[in-house]
Parts: sequence; C-alpha cells; structure tokens
Amino acid sequence: MRHLPRLIVLALALNAGGCALFETPEWAKHQQATAKVPVELPPIVSDEFVLAPGSDVVGELQVIRARYEDTFIDIARAYDLGFDELVQANPDVDPWLPGAGTPVVLPTQFILPDAPRDGIVLNVGTKRIFYFPKPAAGEAPRVVTHPVGIGREGWATPIGTTKVVSKVKDPVWTVPASIRKEHAEAGNPLPARVPAGPDNPLGAYALRLGFPSYLIHGTNKPSGIGMRVSHGCVQLFPEDIESLFSQVPVGTPVRIVNQPQLLGWRDGNLYLEAHPALEDDRRNLQVALDKQLAQAVRKRKPAQGAGTPINLDTALVAATVKEGRGFPVRLLESAADARTVVARARPTVNIVTYPVERDVAGDPAPVPALDAANR
Repeated sequence: MRHLPRLIVLALALNAGGCALFETPEWAKHQQATAKVPVELPPIVSDEFVLAPGSDVVGELQVIRARYEDTFIDIARAYDLGFDELVQANPDVDPWLPGAGTPVVLPTQFILPDAPRDGIVLNVGTKRIFYFPKPAAGEAPRVVTHPVGIGREGWATPIGTTKVVSKVKDPVWTVPASIRKEHAEAGNPLPARVPAGPDNPLGAYALRLGFPSYLIHGTNKPSGIGMRVSHGCVQLFPEDIESLFSQVPVGTPVRIVNQPQLLGWRDGNLYLEAHPALEDDRRNLQVALDKQLAQAVRKRKPAQGAGTPINLDTALVAATVKEGRGFPVRLLESAADARTVVARARPTVNIVTYPVERDVAGDPAPVPALDAANR
C-alpha cells in the first residue's frame, strides 16, 4: 500500500474509522506549513517610476531570502541599491554573511526630496540621485533614481544649485593637486593624468557640473556605491551612469540637498523616511523635523478634508527617527511602524547572479571607503 498515491492512502484511512481519522499525517503537516509561505513575486522595477498626481512617495518595499553566498554588496548591485541603504534597512543582519534563508529588506520605496521636480536632484542625506526628465506631450511625468557614492568626511560633496555644463565619454582624470599630495603622503603617488580605461576611477561616463572640479560619473570600484567614498564627486554604478548619460542633456539643472529626514503624502497618508545624519552634519535635525511636520500638516491633501484634524503619533515619529531604517513608514490612519511595514512587504525572488565583483581570492571585493583612489 505504500506505493499508492497519497490521496488513495488517505481515503483508505478515512474508511478505516476510529480516532486515527483526526490525526494529520506528517507529510500533510509539511504541505500545510509550506502552503503558508508567501509566494515570491518578480522584483519591481526600482529605478524608474511614474509620478502619481499629488503623491510624494514612489516604489514599494520588498523582502528577499538571502542565499549562503550573498553579501550586501551583491544584493545592492542586483537591485540598484546602495550598501548603506541595505545596512540601515537590516540592522540585525550581517552584511557580509547574511546566512542562507535570512530575510533581507530591500528599501525600494522612496520619498522624493523636498525640491523642484525638474532636472537632477541629489540628496546626499540619503545617498541617492533623482532625475526628473521633461515628459513628452501626453506622457505622464516620471522619476529615475539610483544610489550614489558621495564625498567622504573632510571631502564633502557641495550643497547648492548648479547645472550640467558638459558630457564626456571615456573621461581622462586630471588629478587635483590636493589628491596627489594626499596620495604622496600615504606613499601611493598618483600621476598627473589617468587615461581612460579600467584603472580610471571616473569610469566610462561623466557629467561635468558648474561647480569647478565636481562631476557625476561612473566608477571602477562599484562596491562603494551607496557610501561616502569619494573626494567630493558623485559616483554611480557603471550601468546607471551609462543610462543617465544617455538621458540627461547639457544645461540640465542640478540641485544638491542634504535631507536625511523626508516627509511626503501618498493616498491621503503622511509618510516619514528617516536616515542617520552624515557624520559632519551638525544641524539640529529634530528642530528641522518639527518644522517639516507642521508644514506637512498645512499641506494635507484634499482627500482628508480641510477640517479633518491630523493626530500624529509622536512616539512613532521618535522611534522612526531613532531607528533610522531609511524606508517610509505611515504616520496616520492606519499608522504602521517599521516592523509592521516590513511584515507587509512584497516577498520577492532573489535575482542575485554570479560572478559578481570579487577579488582574486574569491571573496567579495573590499569596501573601498578606505581606498583613496576613488575620486
């Protein structure tokens, strides 16, 4: 009888009578448990979104299951995320050895920076760039977004408004005297010029800005994207800068802001996205957030009704800021803290593929934050 199909075995057991009728076989228990596992869905496109009218929030939070060989460097590249973004979203996960089957939150939902939605907006507070292309006639507005590497402490990326003044393919790096001096003192001298090619830290494409000596460019060390790794320039994954280079015309306005705490409306609810402040950001961010909350309440959307009071959960606001997990949480009805938001996140297929950027020993390439060769 052991060779009969399981349904036939079960039917025979039902006809046998007795208390055994109510005992669930082990294989059935396993099937029941398996049935409760969420179906993994294809990942959302996390680098381009249509802008819904009146909405400040784009994207959707996702969760994948790590494989034993995955690191955050690998996952970041596969899903167009920055290393720091993943670390913040997953404070209890080892970024170098998450472990097979470990849930990893993908922070692929974003509140747009508080800036005109025109041209390029770079938010160094979240290490992310947003490009708002001019829509064609009859086309819905959209935003393109990518993680970036920014200036290290002491070499901060400048804040302010400028524009793209030129575009260069296969740029030659003319090494500034200050960087040559730094390298010489470290016993690692650099030439005055680094030609285009695999050893050029500018990568294959560069957008020159109106700020002298500052660029938006690629990199030959993509494992540093999403961190503070440069001497002030803005770095993107090679595939991201290639795409951006093809879309952005000369003359495009560029606004560089520092907004680690963002508020935005979506479907009548107010969202808060909080990141840790940069190490050299000395502002009182709590005072700034209080002002932002007051302004957001005044901007409340018509769907709520002009006379509808807005009651903010101050404990939820404080917890969100303290945790600094870098993805939006809902502040109004129904409010949801970070844990609740993660529990409801989209279960997504793990698409990390190999080989990825590895060193000669087969280990993940080292984080280049300590590598002064990064421009």
